[in-house]
Amino acid sequence: MTPVAEVLERKRNASILLAYPLGLYALSRLVQLCLVWWMADDGKVRDRLLAWDGGHFVRVAEEGYPTGYTYNAEGVLVGNGLAFFPGYPMLVRLTHFVTRLDYPTAAITVSWIAGGAAAVLLCALGTRLYDERAGLALTALFCTQPMAMALSMAYSEALFTALVAGMLLFAHRGDWLLAGALGLGAALTRPTGAAAAIALAVAAGITLYRGRGTLGTAAWKPVAAALVALAGVPAYLLWVGMRVGDLGAWFDIQTAGWGTTFDYGTSSFKFVRDALRAGDGWVQVSIAWMVIGVVILAAVALTMRIWPPLTVYGLLVLVLVLGQGGYYHSKPRLLVPALLILVPPAVALARARPRTAALVLAGCGAFGLWYGSYLITAWHYAI
Repeated sequence: MTPVAEVLERKRNASILLAYPLGLYALSRLVQLCLVWWMADDGKVRDRLLAWDGGHFVRVAEEGYPTGYTYNAEGVLVGNGLAFFPGYPMLVRLTHFVTRLDYPTAAITVSWIAGGAAAVLLCALGTRLYDERAGLALTALFCTQPMAMALSMAYSEALFTALVAGMLLFAHRGDWLLAGALGLGAALTRPTGAAAAIALAVAAGITLYRGRGTLGTAAWKPVAAALVALAGVPAYLLWVGMRVGDLGAWFDIQTAGWGTTFDYGTSSFKFVRDALRAGDGWVQVSIAWMVIGVVILAAVALTMRIWPPLTVYGLLVLVLVLGQGGYYHSKPRLLVPALLILVPPAVALARARPRTAALVLAGCGAFGLWYGSYLITAWHYAI
């Protein structure tokens, strides 16, 4: 290949791995915000982006964490900021100090930037595992899935996905120190960071097994990366316990505030069964079908020999989300960073004719972006 051809090839690769996913992300966010503006009766788009848990994140960023349990006027335990892992609110606080933006605006800004980073890193991961078309399809599906609305809100999904996608990408490349740092960041951003840490440990184990006898002194890097990431979730839970004076405090706060208890999928099964038998609203029924859909996609993914760390991560997220009780209308949002369930359709679209793939992605995108906009405008419950 001539020097000129090499330069052109590098520019083309840079466009695919940077400009295209950023373009897809920006277009999806623009369309989504336009839909929210159109569907909101009062036109207050910013208020919708800061709704529900966003208020908790902003308070933690601005005021810090509570020093103990919180009770209502009747003396009943309620949820408070300690339920929220520190990665996102601390980054919001840092953004406020650096830019002097007010805390709510800083929170939205962090999510928007992190969402762009997630799109780029996910495209790079999909391209590395499969090819360029699969990487772009994976990014398009991620940006337009039914609750991709969370990527525009003061929520931690965008940051968490960026950290997980980066961790998996660098682990696949063998950049273990970066993978470990990102894995720790993910573990300090959401409780499902435990799934990311275990996935990194699986990647490290595969590397050690395949490289036994040849890694030499470099063997400490994957081990260190895995151990650092695995320490993240237990460290925060222990810190909350010591701050409150009760080692089970984080779990008590989660249950009191959001009804979150792990019941091995009993609540999810009953919800799907009851919704399909006698659902009293189309949102309830649609979410039941989404739950069925993600389980089917996960089963299909198991037949595809997807890179084991990505498989382990996705399955663990699925188990953690569907295995717990809580608000059923939050399930699609909690599954936004799952990633694994997007791989089967992304690979199928990569193999389809470009026209067919474009039409399918446009249809899925139109529904997904509308659905998320509906849930934060017309729907009366938290997502």
